[in-house]
Amino acid sequence: MREAAFVKQNKEKWIAFEKAITINSKISPDQLADYYIQLTNDLAYAQTYYSDSKTLQYLNAITSEAHQKIYKNRKESKNRIISFWKYEFPLFFVQHHRMLLISFIIFGVATAIGVISTLNDDSFVRLILGDAYVNKTLYNIESGDPTAIYKSGGEVGTFLGITINNIRVAFLAYALGVVTSIGTGYVLFSNGVMLGAFFTFFYNRDLLFEASKTIWLHGTIEISVIVIAGCAGLIMGNSILFPKTYSRRVSFVKGAKDGLKVVVSTIPFFIIAGFIEGFITRYSNMPVWLAMSIIFGSLALIIFYYIIYPIRLSKQYA
Repeated sequence: MREAAFVKQNKEKWIAFEKAITINSKISPDQLADYYIQLTNDLAYAQTYYSDSKTLQYLNAITSEAHQKIYKNRKESKNRIISFWKYEFPLFFVQHHRMLLISFIIFGVATAIGVISTLNDDSFVRLILGDAYVNKTLYNIESGDPTAIYKSGGEVGTFLGITINNIRVAFLAYALGVVTSIGTGYVLFSNGVMLGAFFTFFYNRDLLFEASKTIWLHGTIEISVIVIAGCAGLIMGNSILFPKTYSRRVSFVKGAKDGLKVVVSTIPFFIIAGFIEGFITRYSNMPVWLAMSIIFGSLALIIFYYIIYPIRLSKQYA
């Protein structure tokens, strides 16, 4: 690559980095480290192909300044965990909104496939959910309580079991990104088909509203966060497929780190979903207004924290 093309390709990134280390004193250590990795990668490239050039001198200068800022002694904030969820993660996640949209589209298409398949063949739901679950639910429907399955088991046991399982699914969606985005896409697709088949099963029996007002109590957060965990896996998977100006190894390490940060952010929400399923969903006879308040309140929480709040915060620090 010619030096002029190299400069043109990376100029905006270098200027943003230079501003970050000279103007924005509130930049987080993780953001600064990410910038530094990118910069040293470009510096190594310039040392190989553009020795004794002004480009190399410029990169050396800002790399040295960044090194001093990263490694100087300073006290760690006592509120590091709060700072992560309040500032660091939202500012970081706004750059991955496009990946979140892709994750949502994959899940939405899969859900539509589950709906269409079950509408055309009611036995499809047995293939997806299994005979035991379907037979149990049919028995509950005949007994007059379609969602009785959510009332079985102890409250604490259900809460812990569901929370652990949901976190496991989230980390699986992330971890399968190591085999590129195909692995994560499979997790999103299979869960989407399952969701579509599940609700269409109740629709075919004229029980969609009754099932929805019960299941979406915990499902709103649960399903939303699976999509977000899918975003984490896609971030890591795409870092392998599209390394951009980085070496594939450096790109993968950065993508894995970024994806892990996203999936870790979902843990509190899975705990909330597990609590709702363990302690609240079992009361399916609650007033409709209360059920709708919990459902739409949960949806508003997810949309605000993962979409609205990061955009607002990024504009504030722009």
